Amino acid sequence: QVSVTESGGGLVQPGGSLRLACEGSRMLAIRETMAWYRQAPGKERELVAAIISNGETNYADFAKGRFSISRAKTKAAVYLQMNSLKPEDAAVYYCHVPRIGLWGQGTQVTVSS
Repeated sequence: QVSVTESGGGLVQPGGSLRLACEGSRMLAIRETMAWYRQAPGKERELVAAIISNGETNYADFAKGRFSISRAKTKAAVYLQMNSLKPEDAAVYYCHVPRIGLWGQGTQVTVSS
């Protein structure tokens, strides 16, 4: 069964950093196009960053300069390094595989002092 599992969320103070991980099952290609989305309470789910199969990356404006998406070399996994976190970054962060419409269950990020 194809699946993705997120990890790495938690509570961090403003200005802090977190690294999220999304690991896919073996049925996903190593260079699969994958993306991170987030959804805060009362808001729509929005794209954070994506990494295309050819290695290109795309970022939402709010993520540029603070977040970095990368992929593993030997397995279907992507990472989201988040720096200089702000309270408005608090949300559930989801991993997404667009090709097959697959979503993970999400990992909660809380930014608070």
